[in-house]
Amino acid sequence: MSDFRHELESLPELVSAALQQGSDLLRNEVALARSEVTEKIALAGRGGAMIMAGAILLTPALTLILLAIAIGVMGALDISPGTACLITGVGAAIIAGLIMWLGMGRLSAEGLKPRATIDQVRRDGKAVREMVR
Repeated sequence: MSDFRHELESLPELVSAALQQGSDLLRNEVALARSEVTEKIALAGRGGAMIMAGAILLTPALTLILLAIAIGVMGALDISPGTACLITGVGAAIIAGLIMWLGMGRLSAEGLKPRATIDQVRRDGKAVREMVR
């Protein structure tokens, strides 16, 4: 009989401990999510900075390079200046598009998803369900 009474007396302690562990778990999950989201925001910022840096640096450099290429194409193929500029302009647009596409890939929703937090919450949920059974 004394064992049963001891178990009854420890039940509030068990509930209190379970609530404390649940609270600690939630606090840890929030901290993990905050950390991971901060990391993903920094990643997105770097991707955006790459897009801007590519666009800013590309403009004056390409102007000079395209002029030189157009002059070379014009002389090599014996074509008009307008046609030579069109050919080099299309090539430059393709390169600029690739740079911007790479930067946009870093900003995708899938790339910014807090995977570690989602996985940890799933594992914690599974562990809590197993403890309740």
